[in-house]
Amino acid sequence: QVQLVESGGGLVQAGGSLRLSCAASGLTFSMYAMAWSRQAPGKEREFVAGISRSGEITYYQDSVKGRFTISRDNAQNTVWLQMDSLKPEDTAVYYCASSRRLTSSNWRRDNIMDYWGKGALVTVSS
Repeated sequence: QVQLVESGGGLVQAGGSLRLSCAASGLTFSMYAMAWSRQAPGKEREFVAGISRSGEITYYQDSVKGRFTISRDNAQNTVWLQMDSLKPEDTAVYYCASSRRLTSSNWRRDNIMDYWGKGALVTVSS
C-alpha cells in the first residue's frame, strides 16, 4: 500500500520559515517525480513546486520562486519543501504527490499525479 505522509506544518509568523517533509512508502520512490501543492480556504488547489526523479530538475510557481526550495533524498524516500520568508497568503493545507508522468509542461496538473498525501496545515500569521 502506497503512503505519502506529510509532516512539519504548523503556525509561523510572517517572515518565518517552515520545512515540510513527505515520507513515502510502498513504492519505488526513485521512479517517481514529486510535487507539492496547496489549497487555501475557499480557493482551488495550486501546485507550488515539483522535482524530477533524480532531483536534478525543479519547478516552481512564480509566487514562491526564491522563497521555497524543493529537494529529495531517494535513499530516505523523502521529499522536502523548505519555505522561507513566509507570507500570510501562503496559509494553506500543503499536499505532496507522486507521479511517473511529470514533465516540465504538466507538473501542475492534478490528473498526472498517481498518489497523494493527506496534507499538512501551514498557517502564517501577520
